[in-house]
Amino acid sequence: MEILSFMIIFACIFVPSLKISLAIDSINLLESMRDGETLVSKGGNFELGFFSPGSSQKRYLGIWYKNIPIQTVVWVANGANPINDSSGILTLNNTGNLVLRQKSTLVWYTNNSHKQAQNPVVALLDSGNLVIKNEKETDPEAYLWQSFDYPSDKLLPGMKLGWDLRTDLDRRYTAWKSPDDPSPGDVYRALVLHNYPEVYMMKGTQKLFRYGPWNGLYFSGLPDLSNNTLFNLHYVSNKDEIYYTYTLLNDSVITITITNQTGHIHRYVWDENGKTWRPFRSYPKDVCDPYNRCGPNGNCVTTQTQACQCLKGFSPKSPQAWFSSSDWTGGCVRNKGLSCNGTDKDKFVKFKSLKVPDTTNTLVDESIGLEECRVKCLNNCSCMAFTNSDINGEGSGCVMWFHDLFDMRQFESVGQDLYIRMAASESDSQEPVSRHKNNTPKIVASSIAAICGVLFLSTYFICRIRRNRSPRNSAANLLPEDNSKNDLDDLEVQLFDLLTIATATNDFSTENKIGEGGFGPVYKVIIL
Repeated sequence: MEILSFMIIFACIFVPSLKISLAIDSINLLESMRDGETLVSKGGNFELGFFSPGSSQKRYLGIWYKNIPIQTVVWVANGANPINDSSGILTLNNTGNLVLRQKSTLVWYTNNSHKQAQNPVVALLDSGNLVIKNEKETDPEAYLWQSFDYPSDKLLPGMKLGWDLRTDLDRRYTAWKSPDDPSPGDVYRALVLHNYPEVYMMKGTQKLFRYGPWNGLYFSGLPDLSNNTLFNLHYVSNKDEIYYTYTLLNDSVITITITNQTGHIHRYVWDENGKTWRPFRSYPKDVCDPYNRCGPNGNCVTTQTQACQCLKGFSPKSPQAWFSSSDWTGGCVRNKGLSCNGTDKDKFVKFKSLKVPDTTNTLVDESIGLEECRVKCLNNCSCMAFTNSDINGEGSGCVMWFHDLFDMRQFESVGQDLYIRMAASESDSQEPVSRHKNNTPKIVASSIAAICGVLFLSTYFICRIRRNRSPRNSAANLLPEDNSKNDLDDLEVQLFDLLTIATATNDFSTENKIGEGGFGPVYKVIIL
């Protein structure tokens, strides 16, 4: 034991570069942390220290998973200002701020200017959150500062994406420039505070991808997120904060989402058996996810050969570009102009299962319902569409869109209803859905009916020709009643008189009409 103590004293005196690191989770005013030393959260989930990403030799202060063999950094302090050697040192000053220096040069610091510091301490929590708090503070979330308010590129469970309205703090997630360079790139994910807020993936000022607004159950453009076995979504909107977060259904699962410089959002789940990050979900994921794929008033449909379709009542602005070269950027224009306050009042057509349009030009009134919303929109000539702002239960609230409608897409079975303004002559007595809605059952039924009609007539004429060639089929033989019966027997096809067909089609009601064939209307019949 004496020999061991002597060796430690000798090492500390004669080998000053040697670091002896203790697994502590906090530091106070009298302590510091140098390159080579780390803080470890109490449960051992996360570690704070200095690291060099990829092939880089530069040093950064960051947080990573303690027990995952693939170093996965979830937060970086000085991404924009790296340290060139191992001389970095982290201290906590008496104003309750962390200060990172390279020798005597200031590299990075926190800015707590809103709360009074009294014996502050800094601690790394098992959530991955690095916090500064007053030592005797009894409120577990009364932080002077926290790293969760200043995220890098990764969203952990419990982190917020959105705004603290009290301090005008925008919690956005910014991609690293590259795996070797954690400095902020120009791709980021942020909640934009329109009247009807929504999350965008941006590249500078260019919109790359849009979540769609929160409709009370899910983000309008990501309905599949509401039905998973991994996590629950939470959207909070009040006078103090507007943000989105998620919590795990099973705390033993390790999962992260990464904002990538390529313009993608990737969610990964740690596979303990395979010792690797397993892809769980990625966006954009299909041809309709990139922002405004089909231009103004266009609707993107993944099930169609040509993804972009014009809504009912609209046509391509540039038909040549639209159909010949699949250039959809010009979008769609109305077939007929709106009347607004004219003699023929405009009407609204209901389109189902949509990702609602970009909410940049919207107004929201949460105090009224759908009918009041319709009247309010109808009386404003610039209002082009409306729907409920919250689809929980029977729906509530009102959101109205003004001017052209951007970045819509069609879903198969989920999605929202949207009521779009149309000229009176373009609307039907029903509430029609968009032109591109899947009409396969009707098309198939009409085609089968038409084919059956052709086969029936072909059979009839073949039988007539054969009968006419028979010696017994002279002109005289065609007149007697007995031969009429034989004609029917020869056809070997069951025939019905007009009264029976009229009864079976409810007097040829339009409700029983299923399409048009080459020989006229095709009706659904019920023969009892």
